[in-house]
Amino acid sequence: MIKKFGWLIVVIVAIMAYTGNYIYRLPRYDSGELAEDFQANLQDGSLFSLSQLRGHYVLLDFWGSWCGPCRRENPELVALYNLFKGISFKDASSFEIVSVGIERYKSSWEKAIISDQLNWKYHILQDARFDSPLALQYKVREIPTKYLISPEGRILSVNASPYEIKNYLESRLEEE
Repeated sequence: MIKKFGWLIVVIVAIMAYTGNYIYRLPRYDSGELAEDFQANLQDGSLFSLSQLRGHYVLLDFWGSWCGPCRRENPELVALYNLFKGISFKDASSFEIVSVGIERYKSSWEKAIISDQLNWKYHILQDARFDSPLALQYKVREIPTKYLISPEGRILSVNASPYEIKNYLESRLEEE
C-alpha cells in the first residue's frame, strides 16, 4: 500500500516545493501600489531618493554584474533609455532608469556599467546582495526584477519586458 502511494506523495511534495518557491520569489509590490520611497548613495557618492524623480516615468531595475539574464537584457535597456531620454510625455517630463546593483564586489559592478554602456546617471550599489536594504525593502529575491513607476509614484508594471515598456511609453508620448 505504501509503495503504491509513494509516487503520489513525491508528486505532492514536489508541487508544494515549487509553489512555495514561486511565492517566495514574488516581488513585494504589484501594479497600482505606491512605490515606496528610499534614499541611497549613487555611484558618484551623491545622495538620491526615489521621490526626486516624481513627475518622470522611472524604471527601477534590480540587476547584477554576475547575472547572465541581466547582462543579456542590458543592451535593450540602453536602447530604451536612448530612445526616450530627454523626451516629454503627455503626463511626465521624461523617462529615467534607476539601476540597483545587487552585488558582492563594487569593482565588478563598475566594470559592468562601463562594459554594458549603462549611460544613465542613477546607479546604486547594494553590496550585501539580497540582504541589502533595497533588496529587502522591495523583496527582491531574484534578478532581474523591474518596476515601471508612474510620474505620480505608482507602480505601473512589474517585470515587464523592455519591449512592453517601450510600447507603453510610446503610447504616452505627446502628440505633435
